[in-house]
Amino acid sequence: MSRTTFRGGVHPNDCKKYSKDAPFEVLLPKNEVVLPLNQHIGKPAQPVVAKGDPVRMGQLIAQADGFISANVHSSCSGTVKAIELRRNVLGVMVQSIVIDNDGKFTPDPGIGSDRNYDKMTNQEIIDAVKWAGVVGLGGAGFPTNVKLLPKNPEEIKYIIANGAECEPFITCDDQLMRCHAPEIVEGMKIMLRLFPTAKGVILIEQNKPEAIAAMKKACEGTPNIEVLAAETKYPQGGERSCISLVAGKHLKLGMLPADVGCIVDNVATVYAIYRAVCKTEPLYEKTITVTGDAVKEPKNLIVKIGTSFEELVEFAGGIKDEIRLKKALCGGPMMGFSLAELSTPVLKNNNALTLLTYDDVEDAQKQMTTCLRCGRCNNVCPLGLVPQMMAVAAEKRNYERYEKKLYGMECIQCGSCTYVCPAKRPLMQLFKHAKAEITAAKKQQGGGK
Repeated sequence: MSRTTFRGGVHPNDCKKYSKDAPFEVLLPKNEVVLPLNQHIGKPAQPVVAKGDPVRMGQLIAQADGFISANVHSSCSGTVKAIELRRNVLGVMVQSIVIDNDGKFTPDPGIGSDRNYDKMTNQEIIDAVKWAGVVGLGGAGFPTNVKLLPKNPEEIKYIIANGAECEPFITCDDQLMRCHAPEIVEGMKIMLRLFPTAKGVILIEQNKPEAIAAMKKACEGTPNIEVLAAETKYPQGGERSCISLVAGKHLKLGMLPADVGCIVDNVATVYAIYRAVCKTEPLYEKTITVTGDAVKEPKNLIVKIGTSFEELVEFAGGIKDEIRLKKALCGGPMMGFSLAELSTPVLKNNNALTLLTYDDVEDAQKQMTTCLRCGRCNNVCPLGLVPQMMAVAAEKRNYERYEKKLYGMECIQCGSCTYVCPAKRPLMQLFKHAKAEITAAKKQQGGGK
């Protein structure tokens, strides 16, 4: 592959310096564990335990409800304290299973048992991934077993393991590739077993030389898997950017990656596939970065899902002395979102807590002017959209023009346009609001069913 980048994009300071060389540390929660039933796209899982039931680590506590849903497993041992509404990272009250953690982390029988996937059928592999509750760990949390069942599996040409980690500050995928490259490659081999005509591509940005070296070494002797070192540019880790670079295809609105012959999964998801299939281990823990200029000891952690963000901050030494925490982000500054409170639990698809002494959004609001018509936003949009015109349509609530003429629903909300805007216009926020209103209106009309 000769190409190393995609159209548009921006080059923000990657801010990886805080945690990029911090080795993984294991954080075991001390307090209760809160496990929301909708940690994925699709229908929430349904509880299979009741208040007062004893549970063990790795035990199935909520079962997938339908094709697009995902199992939830306990991440500790203890007793079901409650099944009730709790606030999630988006500030929404959602049904959750609360476990009174006994601190022993006693595993459920069979968890961690070795399996040889060469002796498993394809259906047994998919069933193992489904049982484990594996979802996409780099984005919205789409159930992985569904991705592994495209309509035309023979048309899949590329399995892409996304290790770009282009979002500023976040480094847990970098550390995962450095430390667990052989397991990620095994996870890729498992996926290629399901799609024998496909090629495996592990895409990593060039600012991660140690990860690139580790993955290349792990791929030695495997001709159908290669490592692609991509230019360091945001949003290289976006699904559409990955597909554009690897397959040279444009993923249009409403299309799935499989429609253009690709399956894209974050490297952490590929690792979780390996753990589910080869180690009989459900997705009850994950890697996460605690970083930013406000935290004392930035870290890359392995945490139990359902641990509160408060415990992460405490484990990282707390907030620096004599400074004011201005903003806490779930994720990074480009696509992350502010946390109203740190008592909320870590979910399957959360990969960072970024603690900052400044607030770029607040600063931009103070400097905002009218549009200068400079065209910078148009130049950096990775999809070739026209944010300048989209913003006008969104502000006027001319949603028919926004959707039908300007293809605004294709926006991936990467924030590149907002980043380069000299007028400090809140473009991404406008687009998020417009898309939400259009989607809500379609649901009311019955078109979103």
